[in-house]
Amino acid sequence: MTMASIWQTLANRLDRVQETGGSIDFWLRDDDAVEPTAALHRLLDLTDRFSVPVSLAVIPAHTDERLSRCLAGRPHVDVAVHGWSHQNHAPVTEKRQELGGHRSREMVAADLRAGWARLRALYPTAMVPLLVPPWNRIDPGLVAGLHEIGFRALSVFGPEEGAKSAALRVPGLQLINAHVDVMDWHGTRGCRPYGEILRDIDSRLDEIEKGGGTVGILTHHLVHDESVWEFLSGLFDVTASHAACRWRRVADLIDR
Repeated sequence: MTMASIWQTLANRLDRVQETGGSIDFWLRDDDAVEPTAALHRLLDLTDRFSVPVSLAVIPAHTDERLSRCLAGRPHVDVAVHGWSHQNHAPVTEKRQELGGHRSREMVAADLRAGWARLRALYPTAMVPLLVPPWNRIDPGLVAGLHEIGFRALSVFGPEEGAKSAALRVPGLQLINAHVDVMDWHGTRGCRPYGEILRDIDSRLDEIEKGGGTVGILTHHLVHDESVWEFLSGLFDVTASHAACRWRRVADLIDR
């Protein structure tokens, strides 16, 4: 399949959505932001060029005024709390977690309060009340206390429906997940094959047609290879101007 045919397949699917009077909300979540880098500037410039809002999951313990100054002139950027220090507290026999059940709830809550306060001070207008757990993992027993800290939404990876997500649903807290990851974490650690990514988008569109929701695209600017940048440029080119698509700020999704 050629590149042109890959993108045409997506355009055709969106055309069918438009013909039925529907529309699709996309949102972009980029994880592990800390400081201005060439890769971050490339992401910000690319999203600005296509008028695509981007939600940066920022690691509070490692960020400072340099990133704050960098984002000050970028009104299309929202800042979310990415845990505290992105430190793994799980044993080697388990998947990595910072917000797991390996420490007391009081210790984890203290970290999250510190993260909230630090990002609120550094990014007073850009910060949104969204928690993005490092590695997309959080102990369900911690979720009920997030609203008391100030969080109004939680974002992990995968569909919002199902048993796994049901354990994370509590009153007063929205679940706004990412659904499509562009990275091949277990293989090349570069971009996944475009056809695979677009099949994931197509599958997510099927889920939305049945039960509503958004298409959340997940990126990690610090580890993008050239193929990722080319994919994002192509995706934005197809979707940003299509009548059936809306790229949304996560702040708007939370308010909704």
